[in-house]
Amino acid sequence: MEEGASATANWLASIALLAWPAVALFLYRTRSFSEATVWTILGALLLLPSQVSIKLQMVPAIDKNSVANLSALAACLLLAPRTKRVGVSVGLAGLLAVIYILAPVATSALNNDTVIIGGRLLPGVGLYDGISALLSQLILLLPFFIARRFLREAKDIEAIFFALALAGLIYSLPMLFEVRMSPQLSTWIYGYFPSSYAGEMRYGGFRPVVFMSNGISAAFFLSTSFLAAVVLSRVKSPINGLPATPVSVYLGAVLVLCKSAGALVYAVALGFLLRWIKPIVQVRVAVLLVSIAVLYPVLRMADLFPDKQLVELSATINQERADSLKFRFDQERTLLAHASERFMFGWGRYGRNRVYEESGTDVSITDGLWILTLGQFGFAGFIAQFGLLTIPVFRAARVLKQIGSAREKIFIAALAIIVAITAVEQLPNASITAWSWLLVGALLGRVEEISLTRSRTRSPERFKMNWHVRPERRLGESARSNLLANNGR
Repeated sequence: MEEGASATANWLASIALLAWPAVALFLYRTRSFSEATVWTILGALLLLPSQVSIKLQMVPAIDKNSVANLSALAACLLLAPRTKRVGVSVGLAGLLAVIYILAPVATSALNNDTVIIGGRLLPGVGLYDGISALLSQLILLLPFFIARRFLREAKDIEAIFFALALAGLIYSLPMLFEVRMSPQLSTWIYGYFPSSYAGEMRYGGFRPVVFMSNGISAAFFLSTSFLAAVVLSRVKSPINGLPATPVSVYLGAVLVLCKSAGALVYAVALGFLLRWIKPIVQVRVAVLLVSIAVLYPVLRMADLFPDKQLVELSATINQERADSLKFRFDQERTLLAHASERFMFGWGRYGRNRVYEESGTDVSITDGLWILTLGQFGFAGFIAQFGLLTIPVFRAARVLKQIGSAREKIFIAALAIIVAITAVEQLPNASITAWSWLLVGALLGRVEEISLTRSRTRSPERFKMNWHVRPERRLGESARSNLLANNGR
């Protein structure tokens, strides 16, 4: 198992991981295909132990993401209805996916050298490491491919929102328990705690964690559940028989108790947006958010990001939070300078992407996924990863006007918002999961299907127009001459 939390996890953690394929099979036998796929990925995120894996020789680690992804892949290959077995174009998204998967091999080929700093030796990255990273990234990306191919219908997108809202409603119960009793469930059930108790203390209490990696991840999930409930409230759809509006109010109250400022900001600002503002405006906001996410490294390198102003603004609210934010920006600046030395394909793993003092002491804190990816796999890895996260939002903005159903416009715009904040969340944190990639793939698959359907319906119209307006073009030379002669008479 992995170092750290996995070393102290009990036998039940391993059993839960190994039993998940059976859970997935049950879901596919008892639910619709779309619902089963959604719950296979989402259920693993919520119920399986975080930061625990079973590692066998020459086999990628089996953790909550990989076991759910492989279970869903097997079900899709064996059980997918024929109506869902459609091909998808490669396009820019396919190219970025290939780069994302293959970038570790290029990184390993360029980082065979051993780095010695003080008394610390950082080994070179070999071909085996590159292939191992390639397999890990391929498995993590499986939900993107699955959702892009199999969750392309309007009802599939709605199934995601119903599942997300219902999951938040159910998960709120153990979260409330941990708000009152402290985050103990992972310790009691799986024998370990994935975070630190000191890190989860806020305002005289604790943030709930349940089976997530930390309180921030749990709060972010609940904020997306709240947004899903708000959307269902807007379209007046009940959540498992419960009215959506009271459910959204309840989830908002629980989110306040999670004591996570970022998640609360997402919920308040975007909840108002999703409930009251037109979908076209929502999509424009989503485009703005993903643009910030994908341009963030460039803005930081050019010193155009207003980090100093943000620290000063934060200081007017809470000096402790301002100091923490300043420390984070300082760390990013140092790590970015180190990453720029091997800018295109990065430094690889084994801590080579981190910064050390002359004595060899590690002085790095790499919280954001963007700086982790940039340091390990370079600009190629970053642009592939964040490009995949952002392309569906840009595509959604292009096709929204082509959607005739007002209801579907609401769901597409809302999913674009959730994908956008998922991308933005990877700037301060590294919280990308299999569920995140499923949402990204579902949005891309649906907007591609809308564009394809639109092109199919427009082609016959052009054909009919040409058939009736210029019939002589369909005739042979002799017949056309006779027709023109008759018209002349």
